[in-house]
Amino acid sequence: QVQLVESGGGLVQAVGSLRLACTASGRTFSRYATGWFRQAAGKEREFVAHISWSGASTDYADSVKGRFTIVRDDAENTVHLQMNNLKPEDTAVYSCAVAPWGRETIQSPEYDHWGPGSQVTVSS
Repeated sequence: QVQLVESGGGLVQAVGSLRLACTASGRTFSRYATGWFRQAAGKEREFVAHISWSGASTDYADSVKGRFTIVRDDAENTVHLQMNNLKPEDTAVYSCAVAPWGRETIQSPEYDHWGPGSQVTVSS
């Protein structure tokens, strides 16, 4: 059974940066696609970023393109989300998720393991 834990969230001022980490136990990241999603208060969960199992392919929501970068560190069994030029509208609980073997997707229902989430708050 895989377990995911997010870290690195917190409070930051607008235009600042944060680096989130998603660390897995019970399964190596290197064979599975990984995604980051976020959910703001009162809103539905939305896709943020995805990285393929090989790391060769990435996808981003239009709202974060050019500001966020997803990278994988298979040696540390961790996937990072570097968030730069943060805006107040980025405030949300950020969760990482792992897709089933062989599945590459940005659709949250298709991910089968989720972390508990990490709060990111951006002040104006």
